[in-house]
Amino acid sequence: MSEVLGRTTDREAPKPESLSQLLGGARAAWDATIPVVAFAVGWYAAGRNVVWGSGVAVAVALVVAVWRWRHGVRPRAVLLGILGVCVAAAIAIYTGRAEDFFLPRLVSNAASAVAWALSIVLRWPLLGVVVGGVLGQRTRWRRDPALLRAYSRASWVWVGQYLTRLAVFIPLWAAGAVAALTWAQVLLSWPLVAAVIAASGVVLWRSLPAGHPGLRHPVTEPHADTEPHTGTEPHTGTEPDAGAKPNAGTGVEPATKRP
Repeated sequence: MSEVLGRTTDREAPKPESLSQLLGGARAAWDATIPVVAFAVGWYAAGRNVVWGSGVAVAVALVVAVWRWRHGVRPRAVLLGILGVCVAAAIAIYTGRAEDFFLPRLVSNAASAVAWALSIVLRWPLLGVVVGGVLGQRTRWRRDPALLRAYSRASWVWVGQYLTRLAVFIPLWAAGAVAALTWAQVLLSWPLVAAVIAASGVVLWRSLPAGHPGLRHPVTEPHADTEPHTGTEPHTGTEPDAGAKPNAGTGVEPATKRP
């Protein structure tokens, strides 16, 4: 039986890569959504008080962070999650506008859209960087032209994800629609991420040529020169062999001295 992400036997066709298994995404999406829902609930329950809503959001974010940390999530990721919620809460408290709690999400999605688009233009598609890092390939995938092209095409799906969020979030933020922003955050978190992972996986696999061994095995061209160049002429085979007898193979006997 061949591996899903490995080489295939002669009798088996290559199977599509499972990006959902490689990238995951559900945990991070829900971790980003739960504090937002907590903010909206606290804001409404406290009579639309931004300070109370922000406090509830930070408290819930701390609970989620501790839970994730105790279940093996790296401390760096946990701290970044808390930091994001604290920044959003600080902005909302400073401006006094509940919709500004969502402002960092607008900025992060705009920055992500630009970063992913630039990575494609510069021939460093971020989907390849992420998947290559997960598979421990570093930059070896870039030496496979077919894989580089496939990662570039699939990365456009991720650009579309961030642009979709911006198209929804910006009008709602401008209108001050906190409830609608909360629902949009829920619907455009894990459901959208799951759709993007599935769609980019299909684009990625269909962009690879028939018979390609898959993401785990980039097809790279071997170097033409594997031997170091010494600067000397190659052996032509015309030099006499040190161990051969004189006139060997000529039929002429060597002259001998007479006594």
